[in-house]
Parts: sequence; structure tokens; C-alpha cells
Amino acid sequence: MNKPLVIYNVTVYGETTVYPNGYLKIENGLITELGSIHDYQKSSNDRVIEYSPDFIVVPGAIDVHIHGAGNADAMDATEDALKTMAATLPKEGTTSFLPTTMTQSVEVINDALIACGHFITNNQNNAQAEALGIHLEGPFISAKRAGAQPLHHIQQPSVEQFKRWQGLAQHHIRLVTLAPEELGGTELVKYLNQTNVVASIGHSDATYEEVVAAIGAGASHVTHLYNGMRGIHHREPGVLGAAYLREELYTELIADGIHSHKEMVKLAYQQISSERLILITDSLRAKWLESGVYDLGGQPVHVNETMATLGDGTLAGSILKMNDAMKNMIDFTSCSVSDVIQMTAVNPAKQIGVFNRKGSLKVGKDGDCVVLNKNFDVQLTVCRGHIAYEQGEQ
Repeated sequence: MNKPLVIYNVTVYGETTVYPNGYLKIENGLITELGSIHDYQKSSNDRVIEYSPDFIVVPGAIDVHIHGAGNADAMDATEDALKTMAATLPKEGTTSFLPTTMTQSVEVINDALIACGHFITNNQNNAQAEALGIHLEGPFISAKRAGAQPLHHIQQPSVEQFKRWQGLAQHHIRLVTLAPEELGGTELVKYLNQTNVVASIGHSDATYEEVVAAIGAGASHVTHLYNGMRGIHHREPGVLGAAYLREELYTELIADGIHSHKEMVKLAYQQISSERLILITDSLRAKWLESGVYDLGGQPVHVNETMATLGDGTLAGSILKMNDAMKNMIDFTSCSVSDVIQMTAVNPAKQIGVFNRKGSLKVGKDGDCVVLNKNFDVQLTVCRGHIAYEQGEQ
């Protein structure tokens, strides 16, 4: 059994209280104490890691939309790829994630879902980021808003096909991106809602009225705001207008300044607020790698220091790290650290139904936390009580 871990003399962002000279104690994988350092009763058995109040401790981020990292991708359909993702993500402050598929042939999606389902059920490592489920992005999308999703593999939404996939995934699909305006879309949204799977509107050309109908059927999420969706027009508010206006919708945002101009990130924050935004990375296997050409669903993706594109210049996911998304959000919007926690931990935990054990620093919850310096560089990441990453140690 690991020694109790104490992170000491830091600013601790608890669920309801911030402790400027605080500590956090984790035992047997769970948070057992947090508060002011004056309340800490030292035990000879404790492993104490001391910082200074310039450093902050926040809940581990939950990335609900991530394809890959560290030269691994959910579509590789291997245990090794998922292990690599789980081992890599703590370096950027992510302690939980939904490995995300993409539009491909039925056979390729089958393989990816079987691998993800098996990994989630059988092969999780407490000292790595936890895969909490699967995000099925496509193939039930609009050809008009496909982005980097291959057009020839797009299908109409199908409850029967989804049931088959959910079975292959050992019932671990937690979130589905689809275009509700397509034939069969409303029926699939209803079925997802009935089976406690989040229905997300994305890669969609839906009108505002079609989005409202989808909300009525149970849709509660929007995939990567601005990208892959009908935008705002003063006579047709579109998916974007609905994301701004409808309080039923949690809304993903890639805060890299590339997928969305920093002023549009600020506009989204002002319109939607930290109460409904969820920061995601939508990252590819090229994250944490050198610039070069990498594969995305059989397509070559050109990656430089800041972005990833197909040969024709179409944006193809990101190489955004979650701690950089946090920093960018504060830089672009002047939001608070508490707002960032809401958008990276609280909201995704609530949306996928794990807030009882994830998403905030509270006694009894999983010991998932991150120590950041004032530049939002990750110093320490703890996954379920185990140190998964420590700055300077690989």
C-alpha cells in the first residue's frame, strides 16, 4: 500500500473553498483531508511534497474529446495505444479522458470500440489517466460539415448500428457526436438519452429549429464550438446560435487560438460562461511529438509547432495540451482559476455522470489532482492517489 501523499503549502482549490496556504492529503486513492496547513497533523508515515503558495492544486482535467497523443490514437485499436495515451496525458494535467473515435468504415470502428471497451474494463492502471468511457465522433454526421472526417464513410444515424457498437464497446460509449438533422437523427438522440449516453450536436448543418427539436429529444452537448457546424446568420441562428442561447447545452471549446480566434473564444466565454463550457483538446497522435507528417484515419496530417492540417489546409484536430488550454483561456478572457476548473473538471464530470467521484477536490473523491506553477506548467499530476507525472522525471 502506498504511503499517504500530502501536497503541502500550496494554494488548494477545494470544491467550495480556496485555501491560500493549504494542503491536500490522499490515502488509498481517495482525498481524505484538505484545508489550511495550520490544520495539518503530520504523521511519520506521510509522504509530504512541499511547494509554496505560488503553486496551485486543482482537480485533474477530464478531456471528453481526445483522439490521441504520444504517437497513439484510439483508432489504432490496440491496448498499447490506449496505454500510451493514458500514460502521456498526465504530463498536461489530464487525469481522465474519453478516447475518441472518428468516421471510418464499420469494420475499423468495430475494432476500435472492441479495443477501447476491453481496455476500460480490464487494463486500467491507477498511476495513469483513467479512461472513463468512449466518445463516438461520427460516422452519423453531415457531409456538409465533415471537416477532416472522411466523406465516404459517413452514415445516416441508426439506432440499430449504435446498439451493435455499444455491445462491442462493452457498454462504455458515453458520448456520441452526431448531426440530428439527418434522417434517423432524432430517433438516435432519443435512444441515447434513454440509455444515459450524452447526445452531442456536432459536424452538423442543423438549423436553430432543428437544434431545438434535438434538445427536446434529449441532446445536451455541442461538439467543438464553431468548428463543423452551421454558424450564426441574423435570419438563421444555426447550431452556433443555439449553443449561445440554449442553457440545456454544455459546449466543447478548443482554446488554442487556431480552431477559434482568441476573440471568438472570449465571445464564447461571455455568451455561454464557465457554467456551460467544457475545454477539450481534440488532439491527435502528433501531440507531444516533433513536427512532421502523421496519420489520421488513413489521411496524412501535416503538423508543425502549432497546428495540424490535411493536405488541402483543412484543420485536422489539434496538438493542444490541456494545461495550455487553461492558460490560453485565462489569457484570452481574463477568467479566474475557478472558472477554468469549472470548464476542465466540474462540467465534464457532471456531463458524463462522474461528479460523485471526479471533477473537484473534496474529501471522499478520487485523488486526481494537478500542481501548476504560475505559468500553468504542470509540476505534479496524481491519478487516483498515485503520482503519474512529476516535472523533471519522465
